[in-house]
Amino acid sequence: MEQYVGIDVSLEESSVCVMDRTGKIQREAKVASDPEALLYFLGRLDHPVTLLGMEAGPLSQWLHAGLTAAGVEVVLMETRQVKAALSAMPIKTDRRDARGITQLLRMGWFRPVHCKSASAQEVRALLTARKQLQKKMLDIELGLRGVLRGFGLRIGKISRGRFARRVRELAHGNPMLEQVSAAMLRARDALQTEMTALDKRARDLARDEATCRRLMTVPGVGALTALTFMSAVDDPGRFRSSKRVGAHFGLTPKKHQSGETDITGGITKAGDGMVRSMLYEAAQAMLTRTQSFSRLKAWGLRVAQRRGRNRAIVAVARKLATVLHRMWIDGSTFRFGKEVVRTG
Repeated sequence: MEQYVGIDVSLEESSVCVMDRTGKIQREAKVASDPEALLYFLGRLDHPVTLLGMEAGPLSQWLHAGLTAAGVEVVLMETRQVKAALSAMPIKTDRRDARGITQLLRMGWFRPVHCKSASAQEVRALLTARKQLQKKMLDIELGLRGVLRGFGLRIGKISRGRFARRVRELAHGNPMLEQVSAAMLRARDALQTEMTALDKRARDLARDEATCRRLMTVPGVGALTALTFMSAVDDPGRFRSSKRVGAHFGLTPKKHQSGETDITGGITKAGDGMVRSMLYEAAQAMLTRTQSFSRLKAWGLRVAQRRGRNRAIVAVARKLATVLHRMWIDGSTFRFGKEVVRTG
């Protein structure tokens, strides 16, 4: 007898629904969000599990690893697709969500999501922590600007190295501002110290990884971009074509066609936002800051002349995703090409 199990994952307890091939519910329960508890529940079922599915998420990857190691066939389901399907229900509860996930699983109306390896998750944790520290540090700097602005004191455009000294100069003579700014600057210095340490750790990882070093031969692609791309893709073999990578990270135009309506909009922004941001920055650096010639840069500059700089950067970012994936697969370095010199 075929049995499908859908899990609506929550932090403490997850809703579980067991359904047969005809859609009849065999069992429903609340189970602790832990692989051992879920395995105990599955072990008490009358028949073996044909397929178990859950919506992709941070906790889902940990559960997926534990259940897969025990021999259970588990699939992670694409979040936006599941959300769109479940939004049709007039009443939303965890129990109903588990039923909906099981129905999608049973009928095959889902898109499987790759579960990253432990090493890729560790690298992603490092990059995420670094990004969070950087964001908090910038928040403190903006907060200081706001506090001083209330007293008519403007920091203005200034380098990061001179920021603290400028703040102290402006706050000098006002005891309250001196105390407030000193506390915020100490917090900023602590965040900067920890962010620098994580940044160094990330760059060391990129330098020690041969694939990262190859990807960094692309103009505009640095250590953080290469490491972010590698941790997100994880397994390059899961893409049948390198051209699919750009779409996977949301760098292809949206399309809405219905009857007489046919609209092509901005990019879809699907997938990993951190990778998309890094590819955009790398493309921008290639077009505006790098001096070396490449066929990719020349193509991007032609697009910029026809469609504008912003669209050209997005187009080059999409091409970069394809190029980086192909370099990873082939084990090759970036091919700059030869510049055509026109005479006469």
